[in-house]
Amino acid sequence: MGKYRWIRFIAFRYLARSRKGRQSSASISSRFAILGIAIGVFALIMVIGIMNGFQMGFVESILEISSFHLRIETPVDTPIPSLKGNAIRSSLPFTEFQALVRGNRKKQQVTLIRGVPASINEQDPAMIQALHLQNGSFTVTEPSSIIIGAELARSLDLHVGDSISVASIAGDLFSETRPELDTFIVMGIFRSNFYEFDASWAFINLDRALALQDGAGKIQLGIKLVDRWQDQTVIHDVITQNSSLHGKISSWRDYNRSFFSALRTEKLIMFFLVALIFVVVALNIYQAQRKTVLERREEIGLLRALGASVQGIQTIFITEGLVVGFAGATVGLVPALWFAGNTAFFFSLLEGFVNAILNLVNSFLGILFHIPVQEGRAFAFFSPQIFYIKDIPCKLVPYEVLIIYGFGILSATLAAVWAALPLSKLFPAEVLRYDQ
Repeated sequence: MGKYRWIRFIAFRYLARSRKGRQSSASISSRFAILGIAIGVFALIMVIGIMNGFQMGFVESILEISSFHLRIETPVDTPIPSLKGNAIRSSLPFTEFQALVRGNRKKQQVTLIRGVPASINEQDPAMIQALHLQNGSFTVTEPSSIIIGAELARSLDLHVGDSISVASIAGDLFSETRPELDTFIVMGIFRSNFYEFDASWAFINLDRALALQDGAGKIQLGIKLVDRWQDQTVIHDVITQNSSLHGKISSWRDYNRSFFSALRTEKLIMFFLVALIFVVVALNIYQAQRKTVLERREEIGLLRALGASVQGIQTIFITEGLVVGFAGATVGLVPALWFAGNTAFFFSLLEGFVNAILNLVNSFLGILFHIPVQEGRAFAFFSPQIFYIKDIPCKLVPYEVLIIYGFGILSATLAAVWAALPLSKLFPAEVLRYDQ
């Protein structure tokens, strides 16, 4: 390794200062390149982390509340199978149907009514946690008990203890139907932070739900796994252990397939859009390296005349690109990891800065045009009046962070390789002859 020490020495010298002791244009460009890569790594990690936070929150809400990991549909007159195993976290029998509900306001709203057993708190505590009960309690022991979403309660002007009317239609649409109008008492109000659930979902007692469907309902068994990616293995085990099982078994992959695909596509497109920063920085590094090659033609010719190989000289410039990429990616990675763990502080800092600028501009315009300054609503990136969120989640996936970090290093290195390729056509005799 000692014979290649000169390569490292010259590469770092080119990055630092020129032969006259002054900072060269290449070194200045390298510093801007480091800053550009740092900004790209920081921005990409923050954007992907926040997208992961929102998407994982949506996915977990759907799996914990709506679709479960596995579903087994069984006829009403068939006993519910008892499933146990190390891979199964919980199993919950339920039924669901749509109905019209009406509260204190004289308006109707279509609602998905899900019937669950009275022992749901013991059978599926994760669902209760995901629902985030705001008021009251999740109690469906009484036939007249009902739990509704916060947005549904707001729309119908309902509170805990109020009465709600539920109109269901039992039977087939083309057969003789019989509307059922029943009154329930609101025992609890939940807010899952998923608007669809909060605005159109309600929970009642399982036996009461089956009675409202007049024998036309189907009981389903919702199963949650310790590891949802083992769903196909568990399906095979369930079929093997319950040969007399009559019912359709579905996986969470079959539910909301289009929604999950849309989330994946959105994340991929956002990744490529933000990654364009690296393309711009790579072009800047390429131009800087090409300029360095032109400025150092005489030195390169001398190195070649002293016996340096083309590959050795190319390695000098590739080393520069590698150092720039490594430095920029590291400078962007460290604050990104810190801000990802303090997302609320990061956005409050930005909001405070923007509000300070807006107040300064308003005060300046008020003094300039003699207009009294009016106090307006403070700026917020994700205002609760507009967005249906309480906080900004951020979740980093280790392999994604490594990919972004490696992409920052790779973009600078490839740009340096591209700029160093023409050195193979540079002959020392021609360079030294023209520089006399």
